[in-house]
Amino acid sequence: MEEKIAELTAQIAQLEASSQVTNTMFAEAYYYLTIPLMILIHAGFLAYEMGATRMKNVLSSGVKNILAFAFVIPAFYFFGWWVYWAFPTGISLSAGAMEISGKAYADAIAWGWGESAQYMGPNIADNASGVFWGAFALFAATTASIMSGSVIERIQTVGFVILAIVLGAFAWVVAAAWGWHADGWLVTQFGMHDFGAAGVVHAVAGFFALGVLINLGPRIGKFNADGTANDLSGHNMPFTATGLMLIIVGFWGFLMACMILPGEGWSWTANTGTTIYGTPMNLSALSFNILMGICGGVIGAWLLNRDPFWMMSGALAGIISVASGLDVYFPALAFIVAIGAGLLLRPAARMLESFGIDDAVGAVTVHGTIGVYGMVIFGVFAAGYPALFIENAPTVSILGQLVGAIVCSLCGFVPGYLLSLGLSGLGMLRTPEAAEIAGLDPTKVPAQAYPEGIPASAQPAE
Repeated sequence: MEEKIAELTAQIAQLEASSQVTNTMFAEAYYYLTIPLMILIHAGFLAYEMGATRMKNVLSSGVKNILAFAFVIPAFYFFGWWVYWAFPTGISLSAGAMEISGKAYADAIAWGWGESAQYMGPNIADNASGVFWGAFALFAATTASIMSGSVIERIQTVGFVILAIVLGAFAWVVAAAWGWHADGWLVTQFGMHDFGAAGVVHAVAGFFALGVLINLGPRIGKFNADGTANDLSGHNMPFTATGLMLIIVGFWGFLMACMILPGEGWSWTANTGTTIYGTPMNLSALSFNILMGICGGVIGAWLLNRDPFWMMSGALAGIISVASGLDVYFPALAFIVAIGAGLLLRPAARMLESFGIDDAVGAVTVHGTIGVYGMVIFGVFAAGYPALFIENAPTVSILGQLVGAIVCSLCGFVPGYLLSLGLSGLGMLRTPEAAEIAGLDPTKVPAQAYPEGIPASAQPAE
């Protein structure tokens, strides 16, 4: 009898070990697939911004996006990932209540060097951590691409790259450590809940862009002497609309990467998926609410404006507006919240313009304003919902979401403003007036976007 029990115990242990291996392999494949999906976001930003640019600046806009991707990811590897695990409780390197942060984790990351670099995760025996890092690296690159569109047609390339590195490897990472981490002080003390990163990615990037735009100034010809604004339309609206749709496609990867799977290095449960806070989550909720968010945002924007640019921007705003609560909202409520975001878009963009801010693609509005809107309105509808998967958990509240939104906005605006002010003082921010008038492509890029020109039938009438 004892031999039979021992044999059964051994079989059970073997099955459990096999199950763990299977879970880990699935988690690894899952996060690995989110990476190419999120790269579609960058393909979309590339097309979106190049289409929104006038012909004389098309390639210079593309170069910015390519360089942002190339510089931000290694910067995040060497610095940003360390910040995320080191500072959730503040700047003390102390461990939080959930004990998944602090000096021990910072040492394991080792600033991207040493033996642990091959795993890049808190549990260095877990191969899934490398692809989990890859998903985070794409979040970092996305923040830089968000800022990129707002500054097209007049920013210097080197100055832009410096700004992109600071945003992607530091500014948003600080907000993520504080509010998108189970040990984050915004979570443990205020109950901040931001499943899909409306605040820690979008609000940070949008308000970083605002800080830069204040010092960068408007494009030549954007505003008249009386303060009224002129429409400096891009050369290819279909290209822009297609780019926005690609961003929407990429967002499926972005948001599925926000879910923690069983088998991933620090998953909360062996049976079900969770949010980054350990609260329950599944892909079904994403499917319902992403689609309803897209449609609500388009409809809201269409109700006030028939411009396809703003309609497609409405789709993006719709997703961002429900991102904080994709794990909690009922689909009908997500639809209503997204309609509200679509209705806000154009009036908010016009208000920003009335202050003399030239945001070429509406990035401050779509990502900054709507990111804050999404966070705060979630506090209205989800008040009392547990923000963490622990006993006596902090709960979601309007106050907590508002505090989180303010902190995220400041994490973006303050470094964006101060760094761009310093770059401006060094002459590294704005392109020379003559180059801007002539176009950045003929003066800065050794190639032509349309070497044989655009057929006369495709050009606007004089």
